Amino acid sequence: MAFNKVWCALALGFLLPFSCAHTDFFTSIGHMTDLINTEKDLVVSLKDYIKAEESKLEQIKKWAEKLDQLTTTATKDPEGFLGHPVNAFKLMKRLNTEWGELESLVLKDMSDGFISNMTIQRQFFPNDEDQTGAAKALLRLQDTYNLDTDTLSRGNLPGVKHKSFLTAEDCFELGKIAYTEADYYHTELWMEQALKQLDEGEVSSADKVYILDYLSYAVYQQGDLGKAMALTKRLLELDPEHQRANGNMKYFEYIMAKEKEGNKSSTDSEEQEKETEVKKKDYLPERRKYEMLCRGEGLKMTPRRQKRLFCRYYDGNRNPRYILGPVKQEDEWDKPRIVRFLDIISDEEIETVKELAKPRLSRATVHDPETGKLTTAHYRVSKSAWLSGYESPVVSRINTRIQDLTGLDVSTAEELQVANYGVGGQYEPHFDFGRKDEPDAFKELGTGNRIATWLFYMSDVSAGGATVFPEVGASVWPRKGTAVFWYNLFPSGEGDYSTRHAACPVLVGNKWVSNKWLHERGQEFRRPCTLSELE
Repeated sequence: MAFNKVWCALALGFLLPFSCAHTDFFTSIGHMTDLINTEKDLVVSLKDYIKAEESKLEQIKKWAEKLDQLTTTATKDPEGFLGHPVNAFKLMKRLNTEWGELESLVLKDMSDGFISNMTIQRQFFPNDEDQTGAAKALLRLQDTYNLDTDTLSRGNLPGVKHKSFLTAEDCFELGKIAYTEADYYHTELWMEQALKQLDEGEVSSADKVYILDYLSYAVYQQGDLGKAMALTKRLLELDPEHQRANGNMKYFEYIMAKEKEGNKSSTDSEEQEKETEVKKKDYLPERRKYEMLCRGEGLKMTPRRQKRLFCRYYDGNRNPRYILGPVKQEDEWDKPRIVRFLDIISDEEIETVKELAKPRLSRATVHDPETGKLTTAHYRVSKSAWLSGYESPVVSRINTRIQDLTGLDVSTAEELQVANYGVGGQYEPHFDFGRKDEPDAFKELGTGNRIATWLFYMSDVSAGGATVFPEVGASVWPRKGTAVFWYNLFPSGEGDYSTRHAACPVLVGNKWVSNKWLHERGQEFRRPCTLSELE
């Protein structure tokens, strides 16, 4: 039941040079919006420069046309022309003065304004690390949502408003970035896509020779010697003098001969052992479940279990603020119990929270179980900011609302965390509470473990971006203006391991959320302990 329910390279130096991996990097949609505005400003500046150059050339063109006509007449009868004293004077004047002015005009640099603007804006430009992060986000989306390279390249994604496509050069760049990460599986996919688009006649600066060079190497690294040889032969048809390809072909032929003799070299055996490691990352069962849930392929509840899920008007256990105006609440899952509150935060409140958070957005952090301190992690890719109740009446009002509806004391809770997940933004499976092997997880706060999580959805997401619980098979989809709530601990204080959850990558769109982590301290009488560990 529901209210409007919408449910590094091989040590064979002649193959390809060694490449070092980049660190993962993420840029939020909010910051990328600033880059769009920066680029628009640069386009305006560039058009002004073009106009200035066109005006300059127009002046030079008029001068040339005037003198062309004049000199044509003068050269037909030089003596007669110069017999006129005015013509003689004007010749002296032109050569002594006007040609110098024309020289100054030709030498005048009209690009000063544009170059000055470029210099100012360049400090805000993304760098190689940013580009690598954006590329890795695409590869992450490709894996999570089972997208083939052709679908991604042609921009055929669900819910897109502004369709875009990847050129052969773009595909080549993605393949190169995958290669620098020693990700030969994706290197092969994207180099093949680049080659396919060139074979279909796309005009591009991408060179087939370079593409085949990377592609044959990536295929070899994955153990497909026959395909690597075929690709190398094609490369040599285009460039018979290619030194590395000739060396590779001799090596491949040598290995192939050894295979036929049944005396495979120990070096090749080692490479075969690596094949399963690089063909495609050997995801754990949880990873597969996580990706299936992100795609909406999760566990389907039995009708019997579904009958236990209800929707209701909820007054916060007769809280005075909600007796006359209860809120809409619906059950998302039974065990663990996950409930969703509808129309629980207004558009105006959402915009205020976002505007307060935007200037402070920085790479999201997680608690290091060893140190208990906050640190960035590759499995959490978003940008976040923290807001205190005292700095805005809107934040204070939101905190009070959470306390009223959960019945838990928010004075010991963490500040409201606002997060923005842009392209490929995600938070891989994790627990919100500290486990027994992490005794110092929240020691510095002095408020005990995280007893519960309240999560606001502050935007709709065109595709992707679900909150999923791999242990139980639940998927909760973003719906603007709603919030979900669940307990991380049993009343006994023991952790509920079924609450392990993840934020799926955003496939299309932009995801804004804010969450409140409530702690044990202060809840002694609001949620009394029980004697049983799992109750």
